[in-house]
Amino acid sequence: MMKFVVLALFVAGAYGCGLPTFPPVVTRVVGGEDVRPSSWPWQISLQYNRQGEWRHTCGGTLISDQWVLTAAHCISGKEYRVAMGKHNLIQTEEGAVFMGTANIVVHEKWNPFFIRNDIALIKLESPVTFSDSIMAACLPAAGFILPHNESCYVTGWGRLYTGGPIADILQQALLPVVDHATCTKRDWWGAQVKDTMVCAGGDGVVSGCNGDSGGPLNCQKTDGAWEVHGIVSFGSGLSCNFAKKPTVFTQVSSYIDWISSVSY
Repeated sequence: MMKFVVLALFVAGAYGCGLPTFPPVVTRVVGGEDVRPSSWPWQISLQYNRQGEWRHTCGGTLISDQWVLTAAHCISGKEYRVAMGKHNLIQTEEGAVFMGTANIVVHEKWNPFFIRNDIALIKLESPVTFSDSIMAACLPAAGFILPHNESCYVTGWGRLYTGGPIADILQQALLPVVDHATCTKRDWWGAQVKDTMVCAGGDGVVSGCNGDSGGPLNCQKTDGAWEVHGIVSFGSGLSCNFAKKPTVFTQVSSYIDWISSVSY
């Protein structure tokens, strides 16, 4: 019995947060690109049931073996499941896990009109077993502010371009961080962006798009581990990649206390 316990602890500890077995191939390609399989193993697909068929609606981030971080605006009264370990949404893949939800907690001060506190946590119906294709992302320190032009990556199965189809294969795109002073300029987002948000992109070429909502803004620490610094919240209604209208994310570091109070 003792041997079994030791083995279980070893397996659980073998997968540290933010350190994928198969690291992402990070490039400066302009526009989205197919990811290396299993390179973003904390990326999940939030799916809803429509007439017996499960459909992708939003992304999300696995932050422990039983909790997923996503956007409040992704949550409505639908029946949901969480797809983990997926690369291609339309193919059957070894190692993928589909799980129902035990509880969904939307931030109590979520304001859909002003898009404030756009954050929610989903508790899985049971703990998931970590593997090469399923593991948790790290969370940043409370209050941490990303520097201007920091290279981060948005990932998701969102539309490949404005009005286009949802991607079958998980995509990644380099989105440099835009500091608060720039993003709140009048000809950028202005007062719509608050200090609990982080902006990235805005070059008019690449951005998050419909279907990426709820997914992570992934930024790498100096020790190589990846942290989820943002939750895709909103972008321009004019197009997915409108100049000076970067993708706006809920800033995870502003909600560490809330996340801890709900999930631990």
